[in-house]
Amino acid sequence: MKNTPIFLFIVFLFTGMVNTNAQYKQGEYQKHPLQKIFPEQRFDSVAARHSLGQGTATVKGVAFTKPKNNLGFKAPLANRIFANHITVELFPYTPYFEEWYELKKKKENVKRNKIVYMDSIAYQYRLYCETNSRGEFTFPKMKPGKYIIMGTLPWTSSGSYDQYTGSGYGSYGGRVDYYERQHYTVSHSDFLIRIIEVEPGEEVVKVKLK
Repeated sequence: MKNTPIFLFIVFLFTGMVNTNAQYKQGEYQKHPLQKIFPEQRFDSVAARHSLGQGTATVKGVAFTKPKNNLGFKAPLANRIFANHITVELFPYTPYFEEWYELKKKKENVKRNKIVYMDSIAYQYRLYCETNSRGEFTFPKMKPGKYIIMGTLPWTSSGSYDQYTGSGYGSYGGRVDYYERQHYTVSHSDFLIRIIEVEPGEEVVKVKLK
C-alpha cells in the first residue's frame, strides 16, 4: 500500500489530538487546606446503645432560625424561618459525643476550613426524624438523660438594587442617569445544635432547636 506512511501519520496525529488527559494534574488552590478534627477518646458503643434504649418520655420540638442583621447576629424581632422537612438527628450525650460537641463549639472554623468530625461508627448511634412544614418534630420513647440534637436548615433571602445602565441628556440639556431595578436571591444554610435533657418522670419535653 503506497499511502501507508501518510495514513499512519494521520492516525498518530488524530490520536494525539484526542488524548487530552494530562500526565500530572495540578491541585486546586486552597487558601485554607481542610483540617479534620476528631475527638481523641475512644468511642464506647455499649454506653451509646444503652443511652438510646427505649423509655417513656416524648421529646417534642420545633426547629427554626431567623435572618441575620448587618452585624451577623440573628435579628431578635424578625419572623421565624421554620425548618421545612429537614432531618433532625439525636445523639446520646456520652463522653465521646460530649467531647465532639465541645470541639464543635471551640475548635471548628468553617471559614478557615477547620471541620470537626465524628467517627463513622459513632455516627451510626443516633436517632433521626423529619420535621413537618412548620418545623415540628418528635422523638418518642426516650429515656431520662442528656442528648445532642442538631440539623441543617437551608433558607433564602432576596432583595433588589438599582443598577446603573447609562446616561443621556434631558430636554433642557442636563445630564440624566438611567438605572434598572435588579433582583437577587441569596442561599443560606444554618447549622442548628443544642443539648437537651430528659428528667426522670417527665412525660413530655418541649424544646426549641434554633
